[in-house]
Amino acid sequence: MAEADATTRHVVVIGGGPAAHRFTEAMAARSAANPGFVVTVLGEEPHLPYDRVALSRRLVDSEDLTLGDRTLWDAPGIRYRPARRATAIDPAARTVTIEGGERLSWDELVFATGSSASVPPIPGAEKGYVYRTIEDVDFLVAEVARLRVALRRPANVVVVGGGLLGLEAAGGLQRLGGNSTIVHSGRWLMSAQLDEGAGQALGRLIEAQGIALALGTRPSEILCSPSGRVLGVALADGRQLNADLVVFSIGITPRDELARDAGLDIGPRGGIAIGDDCSSSHPGIWAIGEVAAVGGLCVGLVAPANAMAEVAADRIHGGEALFPGIDDATKLKLSGVEVASFGDALAVTEHSLEVVYADPARGLYQKIVVTGDAKTLLGGIFVGDAAPYTSLRPLLGRELPAEPGAYLSAAGAEPPAGGELPDDVQLCSCNNVSVGAVRSAVRGDHDEACTELGALKACTRAGTQCGSCVPLVKKILETELTKAGVEVSRALCEHIELSRSELFESVRILQLASFDAIMERFGRGLGCDICKPVIASILATQTSGYILDSGRGALQDTNDRALANMQKDGTYSVVPRIPGGEITPQKLKVIAEVAADFNLYTKITGGQRIDLFGARLEQLPDIWKVLVDAGFESGQAYGKSLRTVKSCVGSTWCRYGVQDAVAMAIQLELRYRGLRSPHKFKLGVSGCARECAEARGKDIGIIASELGWNLYVGGNGGYQPAHAQLLAQDLDDETLIRYIDRYLMYYIRTADRLQRTARWQEELEGGLDHVRAVVCDDSLGIADELEAAMAAHVGNYEDEWAATLRDPERLRRFRSFVNAPTTPDPAVVQVTERGQPRPARADERDTAVPLGLSIPLRPGAAAAGQAAIAQTAIAQTATSQTEGR
Repeated sequence: MAEADATTRHVVVIGGGPAAHRFTEAMAARSAANPGFVVTVLGEEPHLPYDRVALSRRLVDSEDLTLGDRTLWDAPGIRYRPARRATAIDPAARTVTIEGGERLSWDELVFATGSSASVPPIPGAEKGYVYRTIEDVDFLVAEVARLRVALRRPANVVVVGGGLLGLEAAGGLQRLGGNSTIVHSGRWLMSAQLDEGAGQALGRLIEAQGIALALGTRPSEILCSPSGRVLGVALADGRQLNADLVVFSIGITPRDELARDAGLDIGPRGGIAIGDDCSSSHPGIWAIGEVAAVGGLCVGLVAPANAMAEVAADRIHGGEALFPGIDDATKLKLSGVEVASFGDALAVTEHSLEVVYADPARGLYQKIVVTGDAKTLLGGIFVGDAAPYTSLRPLLGRELPAEPGAYLSAAGAEPPAGGELPDDVQLCSCNNVSVGAVRSAVRGDHDEACTELGALKACTRAGTQCGSCVPLVKKILETELTKAGVEVSRALCEHIELSRSELFESVRILQLASFDAIMERFGRGLGCDICKPVIASILATQTSGYILDSGRGALQDTNDRALANMQKDGTYSVVPRIPGGEITPQKLKVIAEVAADFNLYTKITGGQRIDLFGARLEQLPDIWKVLVDAGFESGQAYGKSLRTVKSCVGSTWCRYGVQDAVAMAIQLELRYRGLRSPHKFKLGVSGCARECAEARGKDIGIIASELGWNLYVGGNGGYQPAHAQLLAQDLDDETLIRYIDRYLMYYIRTADRLQRTARWQEELEGGLDHVRAVVCDDSLGIADELEAAMAAHVGNYEDEWAATLRDPERLRRFRSFVNAPTTPDPAVVQVTERGQPRPARADERDTAVPLGLSIPLRPGAAAAGQAAIAQTAIAQTATSQTEGR
């Protein structure tokens, strides 16, 4: 870059975090209209600025968290200097000294030093770790893995702090294989953001993930061995927790030491005191982000940091922007747990009203806080179901279009659509983007129209930080395109522009048979977790080949790769198919023997099957060898496919039955077994109108009448239960099966990814009437095609476990450790309850025996099968070490 001339103004930024990144972007955006600035950013870490909000994702995936477009740092007038720690500033001389002695002159100095993680002043605190930087996270990942090997069991991890960051740390470390316990001084989790009802609901959800809680107490000491190894944590209430690793997440301390030494005014609780223009007590020195004390408070949130960065950049360029205040809306990013709060969530406003829906048993809690007249939105809390947050958050401080209870989705209400929001509503609080700005960008009012989600996010910045507003951004995009008469994109993902149904048809017509062929023809890049399983499902439906052959194994979800459902403790369930719920005593005896031989938990399910839980990966072939030899086959409980066909006893035994429900259920289950689909689906067959099989709660329900069968479609459970609707009535057996064939294949061809039959029918233009026209009247002229496709599936079906057991190459997938195929995973620990094994809780793991070391195998077929398969696996080990499991 050319040297700056004498008129150049030098801006030095101390700190290389998100606030510094946003400030630099803001300066660069203004440079065209007001050139003459050189911005030098001193980053203490060796990375470009990265997204600290997303640190929890790096716990389970080595994700690149770099913020924004890297080309920013190559722009004229922008300099980034990593691993450069500032050691002193001289406000009078306007210089900053860097470690090593180098001095930089500045005309404007911006503190963006952020904060450090607080550590409690207790004995042994130096043995704990914090969760603040990429280096912190990468160390914790490696340490959990190291401890697991060294201890031959999962590490016991104690996370001190039950706030947002503590929950994310505990959840991430739990997913890495640790046993997490959260110690929190409050009586409930996230006590600064949630009321007691919400905190209690959150606690149930966290405990359901296997994370233990110690609430209402603090650590008093980290207990160590004479050699210095962490042994546990002593609590203020007298309890002791076993611990191998301690992580502190109890708050932040502003990095204001340089400002203190330089004599700048400091807030009463620390941090550089600033005005609403983000200026400090010394001319030319500014502070933004977590180090800045606004009204005496430092805030560790994205939205206020971004707002400060914009204000400081505007002021340095001669503007008059003012800091608008603190937006403390928060949303939890822990997998499987939805939590959000915003505004006056604790209802401290005088005369405010709280509209609450609570279901403690399900971990659901929703509260909307409004003014005394129940009209103006003041805040809200959502636990277990945060669907209303995206739509309600922009309406903060405004009059609601409907009564508050109408926004409680957990009670069955629908959140308001994005199209209803006024233009001046703030859509993205992180980047201060209004609904009107997003609509304008879609229309192209001031520049080229942004008609794709990625382009819209890039040009407006909405949804580029925490991501919580992305669903609403997408909704507004689709609404505006529809208004303009533009067809809305239904692209499967960023790698494939076709929708799932379009891709299905294209693969079918071109007869493509591999992932590579499909990506070469219709995709770009290497694919992702969205398109890979979809393509695997499409190939399984159309080719009827073994789902893990020809490179398709890498496309599958975890459960499909193992041909079994993974459970919370890392073991798997075994679910043999029992068509129609009918089973002989001999087969029942085999299941009982397998459960006893392998010490499996046994459960009769609501789908008339017997599930066996607690099998290790390397045991699955042994178990299935016994079951397949006895005539069982896979129940496909792991796939997006047919699960069960539930039936009553029908006319065979019941005095009310008018049709043979059992025979029909068995025929249907054997016909549709293994059929891959956009979502799992279930059938039910009732032998009379008394409906003992609950058929109308199934995707396809068949209810007998004296004149034949009544066919119901589009019912299912899940998060939004739906009753099936009558498609046709008084059908004979042949017509019934023909209609079901057509219905299922039409659903498989046209539904979106992971779309249940109920939602698919609702979104089809014409709804049930359209489905009836296609299935019963052949309005599209494709009935023969649909029936032929189903006939091909039926004719080519092969049990996946039988096919696996015949092939030594396929068996190599089923090993816990590549170099020791018969070695059990020491992480699997179970205890006995009610005469059966179950996963050990965190407080039981230290005294329980690892599962792989305690199973008493009875001599016989199972043990012989285990030895034979182990021998095969050992023989293959040398050639398998580079292959993923």
